[in-house]
Amino acid sequence: MTTRTNTARAGRSVLENWMPEVTPVAVADAGSVTIDNTGPFVAGSYQRFTMTYMAGRYGIDDSGCLKVCYRFASDMGRPQFTDPAAPNYVKVTASNGATLDVRFDYKQNTRPWDRTIYIKIVAGFMKEGDTILIEFGTDSRGPGIRMQTFVDPEFCFRVLVDPIATYTFVDVPGVPVMPIVAGPAARWHAVLPTCRAVGDEFSLGIRADDLWGNPTSNRGGERIQLVCRGAIEGLPETVPFDPAAPATEISGLRAIQAGRVSVDLVADGRTLTSSNVLVVEPELKLRAYWGDLHAQSGETIGSGTAHDYMTYARDCAFLDAIGHQGNDFQITGEFWYLLNGLMRDWNEPGRFVTIPGYEWSGNTSLGGDRNVFYRTEDRVIHRSSHALVPERSDLATDCWDARALFEALEPKAADTVVWAHCGGRYADIKYAHHHALERSVEVHSSWGTFEWLAADAFESGYRVGIVGNSDGHKGRPGYEPPGASMFGALGGLTCYWLPELTRDAMFDALQARHHYGTTGSRPHLTVQGSFDQPVTVWTDDPRIAGARHAEATSVMMGDIVTGAPGDVEFEFCIESASPILDVEIRRGTEVLEVIRPHAASPLGSRCRIEWSGAEYRGRARQTVWDGSLKVEGARITGFAPINFFNPDRPLKQVSDQQLAWQSITTGNFAGVDLSLSSPDAVIEITNQLGSFRHTLAELSHQPVVHRLGKLDRELRLSREPDHYDQHALKLRRSIAMRAGDNPIWLRATFADGHQAWSSPIYILRD
Repeated sequence: MTTRTNTARAGRSVLENWMPEVTPVAVADAGSVTIDNTGPFVAGSYQRFTMTYMAGRYGIDDSGCLKVCYRFASDMGRPQFTDPAAPNYVKVTASNGATLDVRFDYKQNTRPWDRTIYIKIVAGFMKEGDTILIEFGTDSRGPGIRMQTFVDPEFCFRVLVDPIATYTFVDVPGVPVMPIVAGPAARWHAVLPTCRAVGDEFSLGIRADDLWGNPTSNRGGERIQLVCRGAIEGLPETVPFDPAAPATEISGLRAIQAGRVSVDLVADGRTLTSSNVLVVEPELKLRAYWGDLHAQSGETIGSGTAHDYMTYARDCAFLDAIGHQGNDFQITGEFWYLLNGLMRDWNEPGRFVTIPGYEWSGNTSLGGDRNVFYRTEDRVIHRSSHALVPERSDLATDCWDARALFEALEPKAADTVVWAHCGGRYADIKYAHHHALERSVEVHSSWGTFEWLAADAFESGYRVGIVGNSDGHKGRPGYEPPGASMFGALGGLTCYWLPELTRDAMFDALQARHHYGTTGSRPHLTVQGSFDQPVTVWTDDPRIAGARHAEATSVMMGDIVTGAPGDVEFEFCIESASPILDVEIRRGTEVLEVIRPHAASPLGSRCRIEWSGAEYRGRARQTVWDGSLKVEGARITGFAPINFFNPDRPLKQVSDQQLAWQSITTGNFAGVDLSLSSPDAVIEITNQLGSFRHTLAELSHQPVVHRLGKLDRELRLSREPDHYDQHALKLRRSIAMRAGDNPIWLRATFADGHQAWSSPIYILRD
């Protein structure tokens, strides 16, 4: 082994030049791995198998170690080593009796292989042929280990060994693949467009998912009937499934008259699901198209290939538009070329639009996460670092700071859009923002709900739109359940108002903020302002040199307006498959009015209990709400969970007067819809943040709110009517404008736990 002098070579730091030349152990000498049961395994199922590592030529020396790793995206049950009767028990032993120190860590290895069982030899050593047995759930007293909850035909462990005790690891070759497959159908989806004109052709998408949200062709033998409410033509009586495909699309449907349309899937007289609402207008200049522009595949930190990612988005999630946002410090030059090729090949105007780009993944102190979108596939990737990219030929294009990123992108701002978002890192838009580039903020993803990011923008005087996306890692853009991992919410979606489904039209909508975000549902939502005299409507922030503008007497969500009168007339319209619980009309962070469509309905023996919030803006944001409720003076006659996404943690009925649960929130909300036998009930809720006692009689439509600190942690209780029936709402309001910016927007909350946010209309007053 040789050591360099400290004479620096071009392109290397002084520290790197002091590093020794290391010739790692040859892969052929690293040993071998066998597994006695390699599946296939049903996603989320409990399984037992034994991995056997046989030491290679060097054995493993005293204090050497073995790492058994799996990928960041995997939500396989957390291995534990102490309780054989509990789930996820793992037993590790050496064939020669060597003493082993065994532990599990979520970040013990280089991403994306960072979930690691770390096995260190603390007394003794291994010689060639000795074995280490890693028994996953093989003790009959326990259920086994829960496999990851999402499909991956190439799931495997990565095994690394440090045989010479230098903490220099080499891959053990030939680790078997253990395919993860979908289970039987547990939930159905029917997807229509949201808004079309009379005479338009469209499709109905139908998909069956297993318990964990994986598309499945294991649908059973039921004959699925289609029952239409509304006027469309071309709909068959039954679903023409391909037996091998998890999803189907029925095309050639046509809207024949204005109104509200939905489709039920019915089997043996029971409704499996109802579609979203399609609003049919007599005529339209803009139509609604749905996209998830922010997620990534297995070439970076996600799962599955980018090709499979595109296939799911178009053919299973029934998206109209897709982006791919891999972490920049994992995107090699080769993958950047491949990814742009996919974006070019899959772009099909009128059917499926792709938006090239990547995630700039700078450290939080340097601006935090941003999404970068390009109009064309020939652009440069400006990485925040080359942390996991070995080639160094393009270091000169790196932008380690968000301000430097904006400076590098500025020359082509007309063909570039940036969003701020909160993932592992969160965007600090008070540290860095660019009026011409950063057009929107992402308030919801599978990481949670982040209205504070919009609040940061309003408080700073920025004029941004609102989006929701999945930020998914499980290969399911467009419908990303959180599974059983750190993700706390269903992935979001964004609806774009376009004159046509093309990339240029999408890019125009991105720059004009003509869109609204949701928590994953597809309600119809419009916000419009009207004027007696023409006003100036700005596509770009007026602070930008050469900002585009035009004259108009009506404006829509995302528009920036100058020359408006002191009072502005607004119209808000919502149509949803789920009943509308409440609508907040907001001016920036100020709530101007709360509309509860059921407020005029008689109060029933029903209580809605919600908990929400987070601990912190960063990764440690999960608030744990594990708890229970007891009822006195009544019985529980019915209950429904709200935003309980993890089947491992269901809402449970302990008795006819008690419920118990395990629940987390990450800025979003969860809860219980509770029906009781008497309005004289007393409800006591106990969780880790306290005990709360209320009589049903003291509650009303207006929730009682317990504010519990940290990042908007709240417990809310309200009394509700016995039945909800308000699925549509049209409001007209005259709102007085104040001096400065008036960002008028709305948030709608629905009975099924979903939410939607419009992009603001910005009325600027001197």
